[in-house]
Amino acid sequence: MSPPSRPSTARVVEPEGPVPAVGRVRERFAIASSGVWAALQALALSYAVVALTAVVVVLDAPSTSGADGGLGAGVSVATGLWLLAHGVPLTAGPAAVTVVPLGLTALVVFTLHISAKRSAAPTLAAWVGGTVAYAAGTTALAIVLDLGATATPRDGVGLVVQVGAAVVGGLVVGGGGLALGMFSAPDGPLLAGLTPRLDPYLPDTLRLGLRAGVVGVALATGLGALLTGVWLVLGRTTAAEVGAGLGGSWIGSVMLVLAQVLLVPNLVLWATAWLAGPGFAVGTGSTFSASATQSDLLPAVPLLGALPGESWSTPYALWAPVLLVGCGAVGGWFAWRNLEPALVRGVDLAWIAAGGVLAAGGITVVLQWLAGGAAGGGRFAVVGADPWVTGALVAAEVGGGAAVTLAVCWGREVAGRRRSDAGPDA
Repeated sequence: MSPPSRPSTARVVEPEGPVPAVGRVRERFAIASSGVWAALQALALSYAVVALTAVVVVLDAPSTSGADGGLGAGVSVATGLWLLAHGVPLTAGPAAVTVVPLGLTALVVFTLHISAKRSAAPTLAAWVGGTVAYAAGTTALAIVLDLGATATPRDGVGLVVQVGAAVVGGLVVGGGGLALGMFSAPDGPLLAGLTPRLDPYLPDTLRLGLRAGVVGVALATGLGALLTGVWLVLGRTTAAEVGAGLGGSWIGSVMLVLAQVLLVPNLVLWATAWLAGPGFAVGTGSTFSASATQSDLLPAVPLLGALPGESWSTPYALWAPVLLVGCGAVGGWFAWRNLEPALVRGVDLAWIAAGGVLAAGGITVVLQWLAGGAAGGGRFAVVGADPWVTGALVAAEVGGGAAVTLAVCWGREVAGRRRSDAGPDA
């Protein structure tokens, strides 16, 4: 006899009997406020992690301008980095940094996920309230950071860009993280139960193609992560030499390692672009691709010591895009396994292939745009892969692999039906 399962505790208590209008308003406010509380918890936690790390770095560094100024500068830099994780450009004098540290973004999304899963009622009102509150928090921090930048005042256009990016970043990151937490809650809504509502707008075969494209991109990113691991292992000596040349205390070394960990997801996406064909750049005039490698002097960042050298650009490396075609083929097989073969038509396969192309290309464009951008002024105003070129190639490779797999499976199904109809004498 199996032990009795523990029933999940409902976080929204349904009152018995009719509820007065004032009671309904209070109930809805309480539900919405749970999302606001979860958003503020996640905002405070993720910001505190960045701020405390910055304070440790400032206290470890030799003071040249007084403790108060140093701590204030550290908090300002921490605020800028935290906002950068939401896509808000970080200004450093005349230059700007737009490369999003995706590791820090993942940390923010994780805190939102955990906070929503534990504290927020899994309802639309709570999600809207939490998302708006989180976006308000990012906007407020962007305004405070801009007002505090007395040394490098910005014009009205710069302030509008900063605030607009903070609003959009807060809505996207905050809304996405809270949604993940609510969907994973024990009493949360099931995503599978929401997708049928899209039937009047998106054909189910197109939605299946979008899922197949996501599978293909996920596998391609996994290959990029594997390639990044190889680069890190082979380049560990160079990275260690760069780190030793920087010097500093053991606290500074630990902070440097943590800072580089935040950029590893960016390197993974650059490796995916390397596999797709176009490669990436770290500075104007540099190229890291399977067909050619050309680099100039790089910043003294140990992580960059793992970048591939000229020995990686070989005729065999030019076949790397075939791996992404294979990822698309797996995505096509995933889609075929979710079909009823006897009912499949050619137009269904066309919708699935279109969905795979759209998902693969769209996701790649967004990810590569976030992973690249400007890392300062001068020639480092160009870092990362070209999002549009990489997105187009990944869409063609993943979508093409899925289309070929679907066509082969459908052809075998049609041939099998014809042999069955012809009978044993055929």
